[in-house]
Order: sequence, then structure tokens, then C-alpha cells
Amino acid sequence: MKDKKVLIVGMGKSGIAAAQAMIRLEAEVFIQDSKKEDTIDAQLISFLRGRGVTCYFNQIPPDMAAFDLLIVSPGVSPELPFITEAKEKGAEIIGELEIAYRIGSGNYIAITGTNGKTTTTTLVGEIFKNARRKTYVVGNIGVAVISASIDAGEDDWLVTETSSFQLETTKYFKPVVSAILNLTPDHLNRHHTMKAYGDAKAKVFANQSADGYLVINYDDKGCYKLAAGCKAKVVPFSRKSQLDFGAFLKDDRIVIKGETGEVADICGKEDLKIIGAHNLENVLAAAAIAYFAGIDAETIGRTIAGFGGVEHRIEFAGEIEGVRYYNDSKGTNIDAAVTALKAIEQNIILIAGGDAKGQDFDEFVEHFRGSVKKMILLGRDAHLIQEAADRKGFKDYVFCKDMDDCVRKAYELAEPGDNVLLSPACASWDMYDNFEQRGEHFKNCVSRLEE
Repeated sequence: MKDKKVLIVGMGKSGIAAAQAMIRLEAEVFIQDSKKEDTIDAQLISFLRGRGVTCYFNQIPPDMAAFDLLIVSPGVSPELPFITEAKEKGAEIIGELEIAYRIGSGNYIAITGTNGKTTTTTLVGEIFKNARRKTYVVGNIGVAVISASIDAGEDDWLVTETSSFQLETTKYFKPVVSAILNLTPDHLNRHHTMKAYGDAKAKVFANQSADGYLVINYDDKGCYKLAAGCKAKVVPFSRKSQLDFGAFLKDDRIVIKGETGEVADICGKEDLKIIGAHNLENVLAAAAIAYFAGIDAETIGRTIAGFGGVEHRIEFAGEIEGVRYYNDSKGTNIDAAVTALKAIEQNIILIAGGDAKGQDFDEFVEHFRGSVKKMILLGRDAHLIQEAADRKGFKDYVFCKDMDDCVRKAYELAEPGDNVLLSPACASWDMYDNFEQRGEHFKNCVSRLEE
């Protein structure tokens, strides 16, 4: 990269990490971001300019023919006119994941899919760490890949959550094990069609050869079709069917049948702390990824049994007097909240409400039948959920002024065997800075019940 003219497009986490790496490698670095300079951290700008970086804020570089390489952040569409112009004038267009793979070392595990990526990536990372492999958990999960790859050794592992946005700008990226968890409509404003979206996901295995593995959801037929033409060994996982090869359930136990016909018993379904059919699929995928990366069944099973899930995603927050409390603050839309309702299934006291983001809650309330006993509402748009409940004939709700009030009310209403679930179906911005802050407040309120 020495003396190459490199334009970093986008000043998010991956863009900043890419800029720092390019500076280390003595490239001539340029930065472009659509934001105005006064909205960006002044210390960061000072750091960049102090190292000779040319910055274009709220403007396009005047000569797109000047660059050898553009590193485009995941949130930036590679179809933007100035990026297309640079490509036409000879620049290579790639993303941070691709450049991380090129300049760094280490062995990659690459996990993609519409849902479940973060949970599966986190669990796989824990399994690898418990197997005493030096492991970095990176990617769309919040840690720039390049920040780890540039320092990784040849025997290290990079367990990487990969989005369709990251994958669409890859060229040579080649993981040891790839995984596609599922495929449902998402990001169609960027990819335009489901075919294009699926094609972007399929790039996760595009460069794998016969010595690699693709772990893929056998039950999701649209997803499984993506494996057509894959040169790696295709490892299916299923929670519905017993397979001749891959990961599946047998007598309520997670088992893996390997290439030579060996059967590895991983753990019992009842050993899982994370709940719901979607999480069972995530666990099956994680077990298969780890097993075909050479990790023993005992380590895989022990780690799965001890895994409490990802924070704020149907996270177990405690049990008090026979009532279980779950923090699903990440349930910021109706689909996510419905997933939580399906996971817990019954005897739910639901805490919901916040910033509705223009959603219609009729369908949400329709999923209450047989699962939600009572609903506690808070936040700016709580009345919209109440109105939908009235239309659908669900009358067992109360309003509370804040999270402390909600949790105390839930404690009063709950009986042994009930499940108190914070899954707001709304964003948090009306009351909190982010969903993490909301979830932490809920957990603190639950903790105070025990005092």
C-alpha cells in the first residue's frame, strides 16, 4: 500500500479503522464524508490532518481519477455517482472487510444471514476462546475487522459477522468456514431485489475451495438454494429434520454427523439458556461451524450450555419469586418483538412502547393470543399500541410513566410461572439515548426488586 492514493469513503468505525491502517502502511490517505466538518470529532480530524490526510467533508473530491483505491464503508452505496466515476477512471472499489483480508493474517470464520448473526457470532467466538484459540470477534458486530487483522498472527482466528453490505464489495475474501443462517427480505432499498440480496450473501463462500466448509440452513429453502455451485463442503443444519450429514436434533439432543459418518453428541436441547426456535437454529449453526473448524464436541457443548445470549436480545435478567425477567430492549420494531413473544410462548407480562417510527401495531397485537396475559405501556407513542389493542379486543393493559414504574407494576401483577418481558416494539429515542441504555435501566430496576 506504500504511496498508493487511497480514498476512504465514510467516517464510521470501519472507515476510521481503515484510515488508521492505511496510515500505518504509508499510503497517501484521503477521507470523504457527507457530514459537515463541525459535526465530526475535532480531535479525530486533528489526528488525521496531523498525519497528512486530506479530508473532504460535505463535498466530493474534485478529481476522481486521482485515486488508486477506494475503501467504501458498509453504509455507503457503491452505486453513488462519484464512486462509479472513480471506478470508470481506473480505481479499484472495495470495502473494509476485503482490505482487512488482503493486508492482514489469520483464519476467518464468516457468518452472515438476515437474522441471528450477532448471537451466532458471539457464541462461536466464545467456543473458540474456550478451545484456547487466539480469537478476535469482529465485523458487523461492532469491531472493525481491519483493526484486528493487521495485528493477527497466522494461527489466530477472526470470527466475523458479515453483512450483505460488507460482502458486496469483496473480491478475494476467503474464509475457512462460512455460514448463511437464513434469508428473508431486508435492505431491498439498497439491493433492489431478493436475488441481488441473496447474491450478496452468497459472496461469503464465493472464493472457498474444496478444503473449506459452508454451514447453511437446510430448513430455509430460499437460503439453502444459495449453496448451488458452492465449491466448499456444504454442511446443512436443521431443527426439523434428521440429516445424513451436518447438525440436527435427535431425541432432543444436538448432534453432528461428520464426513466419515461419526456422530458427535453436543448437548441437550434443555441445556440451552437462550430460548426460542430462532436461537436453536443459531446454536445448531454455531456448533457446526466450530466442529468443522476442528473444535471438540465437549468444548462446544460446555460453551453452549453456559451461554446466556447477547445483551438486550431476549436476555435472561433474573428470576424473582418464581417469575422470570427478560430484557429484549433490542426489540425496536414489531418483527423483533414478535420473535420474542414466540420464543417465550406463554404467561407473558409485556412491557412495550416508545418511539413508534410510524408502525401499525394491529399485527403486533394479533400475536398476543395465548401468550400475553397483561401489557404495561410506556413512552411517547404508547397510545398507538393501546389503540391497536382496543381494535383487536385486548383490554388487559395499564400505562406507566417510566421504567421503574413499569417494573414495579409487573412485579405486582406477576404470579409464579409468569415471564416479564421488555420487548418494546419501538425505538428508545423518546426516553433514552439508545436501546442499550433502555435495557440497562430495565435490568437495574429488576435488580432493585431483589434488594
